Amino acid sequence: MAAKDELGRRGEQLAADFLTDQGLVILARNWRCAEGELDIVATDGIDTVVFCEVKTRRGTGFGTPVEAVTQAKRRRLRRLAYLWITSMRPAGWPILRFDVIGILMPDGGGPQLRHVAGAF
Repeated sequence: MAAKDELGRRGEQLAADFLTDQGLVILARNWRCAEGELDIVATDGIDTVVFCEVKTRRGTGFGTPVEAVTQAKRRRLRRLAYLWITSMRPAGWPILRFDVIGILMPDGGGPQLRHVAGAF
């Protein structure tokens, strides 16, 4: 596995663990369709479905991980959320929330996680 893929996988696991610790229930990880992929889909168990984009980087030379979620990426994530909702057909009309988790994993240091709930 390429180092970049391994870094991303580790970041997504940290993010999933964090969300679970916050009381969310993971519904899907790496959900794919023809138009792309959702990193994490979770629920608060009541009425909210959370679509969480995870960005993991070793440093900030190209900006912070959260800054990497551009307007174009947000549009794509909204479209993917619509496709997930229409394919899974959850009961009722859930509230949709879009979160971003940025993780810095510098060489020789521990991970630094930043969670932006309702990022867009």
